[in-house]
Amino acid sequence: MAEDFDREEFDRLAGEFRYVITDMICRSGSGHLGGSLSLVEIIITLYRRVMNLDPANPKWEGRDRLVLSKGHAGPVLYVALAYQGFFPRAELKTLNADGTRLPSHADRLQTPGIDMTAGSLGQGLSAACGFAMAGRIRRREHTVFCIIGDGESDEGMIWEAAMFAGHNSLDNLVAITDYNRLQIDGFTDEVVTLEPLADKWRAFNWEVMEMDGHDWDDIYATITAAQAVRGRPTMIIAHTTKARGCTVAENLPESHNIKVPDEAAFEKYICALTCRDYELPYEVD
Repeated sequence: MAEDFDREEFDRLAGEFRYVITDMICRSGSGHLGGSLSLVEIIITLYRRVMNLDPANPKWEGRDRLVLSKGHAGPVLYVALAYQGFFPRAELKTLNADGTRLPSHADRLQTPGIDMTAGSLGQGLSAACGFAMAGRIRRREHTVFCIIGDGESDEGMIWEAAMFAGHNSLDNLVAITDYNRLQIDGFTDEVVTLEPLADKWRAFNWEVMEMDGHDWDDIYATITAAQAVRGRPTMIIAHTTKARGCTVAENLPESHNIKVPDEAAFEKYICALTCRDYELPYEVD
């Protein structure tokens, strides 16, 4: 059931997500901050306003699916799942700890609400194609969402899946590229340019839309329009800022995977958040 949209509440929630994500990563000693923070508004919109889910029954056949192909952004997905009731919020502080259900990359065998394990970049879109094809064969009406990274789009496997989805007119598949223009080795334009990205997807018989990945109205309108497309899959190019909301990390290559070896580094990232007036959903030592 879609949640009523209250802009002030959603802005507050986005700030809280960024605070919790940053705290989780800092307490674990390292983690993928940049790509987690760039997806906050998109993930909140999907889980609060768009996707049809049942936290009490994570394997419900009628649910919409989400494949986080850029699986290193697991922290933002974990926060969304916990806040939706898939597992207790107190578990969020166990990110990457021994025995955790929350490893650095999403794992469907460990975490309630995860539809596909991620790790090796490039594989998620192929899995999403499989989900979409299975849904068609079974005459299901759910949507399969897949979030890929712009750096991940250097992988040839992404384009093999793109060909498959376009050829088979998988109109129950909506993919989103987190186009923050940064990857682990630097700016995407300097590593391997993706442009003209929209034209590439159109050439594979995809509907292509673009949106501001931090604007609530644009995100919701674009995703719902993508769900209404018939006869072809849809790629949404989401223009985002890597490490959005953490001023010492925003739009910097080193935000991809931060190291937090001591209290000074911890304070550096926490104090750089533009929103910090929240209580953590777990006890801290």
